[in-house]
Amino acid sequence: MNKTRTLTYVWPKSIRLFHWINVITISLLIVIGLIIFNGKTLGVTVDAKIMLKTIHVTIGYIFAINLIIRLVMGFIGSSNDMWSQTLPFMKGYKKELTKFRRSPKQVYTGHNPIGKLMVLALLIAMTIQMATGLILAGTDIYYPPLGQHFVKSIAVDDTQLDVIKPYSKVNVDDERYKDLREFRSPIITAHVYAFYALIILIPLHILGVIVAEQREKSGLVSAMINGYKFLPEKSNND
Repeated sequence: MNKTRTLTYVWPKSIRLFHWINVITISLLIVIGLIIFNGKTLGVTVDAKIMLKTIHVTIGYIFAINLIIRLVMGFIGSSNDMWSQTLPFMKGYKKELTKFRRSPKQVYTGHNPIGKLMVLALLIAMTIQMATGLILAGTDIYYPPLGQHFVKSIAVDDTQLDVIKPYSKVNVDDERYKDLREFRSPIITAHVYAFYALIILIPLHILGVIVAEQREKSGLVSAMINGYKFLPEKSNND
């Protein structure tokens, strides 16, 4: 390996901004989600639960917008924004993975082959969280984008939709509400399991960064702050 290192611009501002917004929102969502999930044990009142869910959903909107922008940028962005540079689907990946196994200390401009697998796993878990979370925002506290639809579906009198509030039975048809809860059941299950997946994947991701940094010594963490990595003059490009 060439020992001469060059400070090279790798991660554009869009990637770095996405990453840190993601870190902050997911951290907050996990903390609040755990409080909601353990509400009975913690003695959380109904009003407090509604408030926590409102905060959870509001942060979830930021998380969702950030993720949607990143998903779109993967198709229309430039360089390391692109999914062709980030996900383990493209031509030559198998060869790249074999080469990595033989020489794991080689330095990559973007993600190494194992890192690409982690990115894919995280994206799947986050996308499931986003999709199910947006539905649950509608079923639980009647928030957009589907809240109004669910309110209409359970209303006794659809001319008084504004009186229907979270955890209140005013103007709510019991049978329709029961149907709504049954509809919600598999969605909350998917939401919870995607949460468990993230709880496992995030520490693995952090561990992977630490191991990769020890091997490459290219400034992986600082690169996600300032965009620059210390790369050999001739490095393996993703």
